[in-house]
Amino acid sequence: MDDGLSRFRHERASHVMVLGAGITGVTTAWFLRRAGFRVSVIERRDEAAQETSFANGGQISVSHPEPWANPLAPFIALRWMGRAGAPLKLRPRLDAEQWQWMIGFLRECLPWRSRRNTAAIAALAVHSLAELRQLREVAGIADSYDARGQGVLHLFFEAVSFARAQNRIRELGVLGIELRSCTAMQCAMIEPALAASIPWLAGGLYAPDDESGDTMRFCQALTQVLAAEGVNFHYGAHIERLRAANRRVTEIEVCHAGGRDTLPADAVVVCLGSYGRRLLRPLGEHLPIYPLKGYSVTAPVSDALCAPRVSLTDESRRIVCSRLGERLRIAGTAELNGYGLEIDPTRITAMLEWAETRLPGAIDCGRAMPWAGLRPSTPGGVPIVGRGERHENLWLNTGHGTLGWTLACGSASTLAALMRGETPPVQFPFWGG
Repeated sequence: MDDGLSRFRHERASHVMVLGAGITGVTTAWFLRRAGFRVSVIERRDEAAQETSFANGGQISVSHPEPWANPLAPFIALRWMGRAGAPLKLRPRLDAEQWQWMIGFLRECLPWRSRRNTAAIAALAVHSLAELRQLREVAGIADSYDARGQGVLHLFFEAVSFARAQNRIRELGVLGIELRSCTAMQCAMIEPALAASIPWLAGGLYAPDDESGDTMRFCQALTQVLAAEGVNFHYGAHIERLRAANRRVTEIEVCHAGGRDTLPADAVVVCLGSYGRRLLRPLGEHLPIYPLKGYSVTAPVSDALCAPRVSLTDESRRIVCSRLGERLRIAGTAELNGYGLEIDPTRITAMLEWAETRLPGAIDCGRAMPWAGLRPSTPGGVPIVGRGERHENLWLNTGHGTLGWTLACGSASTLAALMRGETPPVQFPFWGG
């Protein structure tokens, strides 16, 4: 154990500044507080979970650890090229960060790399689900975020894809994840709202242990618990830069409505999603993260019998659907297109058309609320969890891509273990050795 880790184990009362109050930041604050650290959270918005965690797909999909970067991805991307509603869209720009990321993505598509990344994500996901279940009981927020534990049903509308997917049952079983193969009729028995889709449905894979829920409501319920326990939330505070000396981050410069402040901390945890890379670059910390824009629509349920209660994934379209109380959240797509948050109306139209086709009468499309967010993605899909490479008191919990909700509790709890100087109970390539 090196000196930096030993210091944290013996200084359990150290003050940790968590940067970002999305799902990774809020869960990090929770596990650090449980570990005995004093914790503060800095967030540029006026409340928690107002960016990438605001309206994501809602799935806790342990059953989907396979990253976007896999041996078939380059061929699928070429097939989708030029299609307005393509699930994955690459928009090359004059942006060195983007090109570096794309080169890295192609490298991670190699079969052995993809298998390695899948195993790492799966291990963290299984651990994360267990940690989530314990957290919500201890925090008393199980009824606060429209949680559902009926599993996730992966749907296949092409016979070839469904036949190929049977291999996933064995492969994920080895990794401790249960999947069941279902005929079209069995899919409709699990989720009766799919009755209209039976003629076109080739089959499905059912993951009974998966869950769903509203990430934003979860974060806000947890922040209330944390605030009552003494965690200080600095809202409306824009982080301008980190100051460092002698391989340690010493201060955080922030600006807010009342002016500017310099905040000291014994340690800093960066949970800033797609924006952490640019903040850390001046310190010589290089994170292989680039944003993948995703979209969602949230609409009121019109007919409870037509709206699914089991969370769904359309594997052919990469669209997910989650029931959140009396709302339905439909989400998907990935655009490699810089940091812009402009909403492409064709994306929203495609998701609403999907809902009208697959779940006719389920939602009020006229009252659907569109949203777009930037998922912080690494080329191989494996999040960055661990310590910075150049600063002994700088820690990282970011780069979760499309699995932020799925992996949040696992990455936060293992990071807290690392900061205590302990070995986490997960086989995972933690950052910084």
